[in-house]
Amino acid sequence: MKPDDLSIWAVVTADQRNSRRSVDRVPEALEALQSAVGDRFRLTFERTAGDEVQGLTGDPGAVVDAVLTLTRLPDWHLGIGLGSVELPLPGSTREARGPAYLAARAAVEQARSAPAHLRLLGPETTDAGTVGAGFYGEDVVQQAESALVLLRALVSRRTPEGWEIMDVLNETGSGAAASARLGISPSAVSQRATRSARRESELGAELCRRLLARAMGVAAS
Repeated sequence: MKPDDLSIWAVVTADQRNSRRSVDRVPEALEALQSAVGDRFRLTFERTAGDEVQGLTGDPGAVVDAVLTLTRLPDWHLGIGLGSVELPLPGSTREARGPAYLAARAAVEQARSAPAHLRLLGPETTDAGTVGAGFYGEDVVQQAESALVLLRALVSRRTPEGWEIMDVLNETGSGAAASARLGISPSAVSQRATRSARRESELGAELCRRLLARAMGVAAS
């Protein structure tokens, strides 16, 4: 399959909350997203409005990593739209069009009052959030949305110390190495990992990837 041959794409749109009363967080978000997802987004994240960023991908794992990245940063509404896009793809997400973009626009607007400030919509999802019969199945989009909401709610409780231990464990691969890196005991590493819900968040992320892959008709990544 060629990179542009997908039937279903994911558009991730993030809108900064309370932007009129806070600093511009778009540069910080773009830098973090580039580090987290890199070229796994076919159209990379960029500023599409004053306080909004958007990108396009066919990779379910990249969607989950983008959600986690934007959850670590403060004050973002997240809208994810699934669907087709007009081909050939342009060079910028600001120039792209199609049902996935329309779904993402509706999703980010609804995210303002949604649990965990996140919505996931497909072209056949109604404003009430009910998925009709058709290409996406009866409820796979709703299942993926529920999993993402729960994952976002879980990891949003992490302290900076909790995110740090996740980073170090991911980089070093072991509690002993993380202990040496941070200059704390292995027991302290284990306690921090437990408080940050490391295993639970890993399981949740895997569930999100699998459900998104089903919704997008691709292999889980």
